[in-house]
Amino acid sequence: MGSHPGDDTHYVNAKDMLSLSLLQARLIDLKLPFKIEWSDFTSGPPIMLESLGFCKPGEGVRFFENGKSTPGGSLPINTNGGGLSYTHSGMYGIFPIIEAARQLRGECGPRQVPKCTVSLVNGMGGMLSAAGTLVLSNER
Repeated sequence: MGSHPGDDTHYVNAKDMLSLSLLQARLIDLKLPFKIEWSDFTSGPPIMLESLGFCKPGEGVRFFENGKSTPGGSLPINTNGGGLSYTHSGMYGIFPIIEAARQLRGECGPRQVPKCTVSLVNGMGGMLSAAGTLVLSNER
């Protein structure tokens, strides 16, 4: 968990949180077959993609072109629809974790990510002032 905003559009320590989470999970490769994050606003996923280092600053929005974020894309995001589409209860935080577990178990039917072995759950809050990262895997 981190709580150091960089500016109005990025978390400065998001990449550090990701690196620490991967280290604690004993994973080195950033090529995750599945990713899900908190998305209570449409700006959330592009900001976190940039902050975590998956995209260069200013390129997060373009990532969503050509199906890259769909279950069959190069980096599936919010496969449950995210907070805007699936549910926004004001306490969405547990739902990305549930979706991550379902993906790892192969329980997601048409939205299933093929060969999903690692799942990154990232949530932001507090108007870009806090974020947390969780890495789950179904392999040892």
